[in-house]
Amino acid sequence: MPHRLSVVDTEKCVGCQLCMFACARRFGDGGLAKSAIQVRSVGGIERGFVVVVCRACSDPPCASVCPTNALKPRKGGGVIVDYSKCIGCGMCRSACPIGAIVWDEESNKPIICVHCGYCVNYCVHEVLALTEVEG
Repeated sequence: MPHRLSVVDTEKCVGCQLCMFACARRFGDGGLAKSAIQVRSVGGIERGFVVVVCRACSDPPCASVCPTNALKPRKGGGVIVDYSKCIGCGMCRSACPIGAIVWDEESNKPIICVHCGYCVNYCVHEVLALTEVEG
C-alpha cells in the first residue's frame, strides 16, 4: 500500500531542520540544498515555522504541465520524476500551488518528495507522519 507524508502539527516545529538534513542525506548530500522538505521561519520561535513538502495531489498540476512527461503520478498521490526525461524547464515548479518543488541548481532539475518517510524518523517533535493511503 502506498504511503503519504503528512505535516501533522506545525505548532510543534522548533525549526531544527533535522528533517531537511535527513532528506538531503538520501541523496548523499551533507547540506540542505537537496532536501525535498523545507522548514521556514515565519518570525522565529515566537511566531513559529512553516513546513513545506509535497502534499501528494491526486491530480498533480506539476505532472500535467510537464512537456516531456518526466513527472508521472504515483499511487497514493504526488509524482515520481524520471530524470532522464526532464529537460529542466521549471514548469513543474511554477505549477505547484504550494511551492513544494525544490530546484537543484547543480543538475537543473526538480527535487520532489517521494513520500519515503525517511525524514519522519528524525522529527523528534512529531511534526511529520507517514501514513498508508489507498492507491
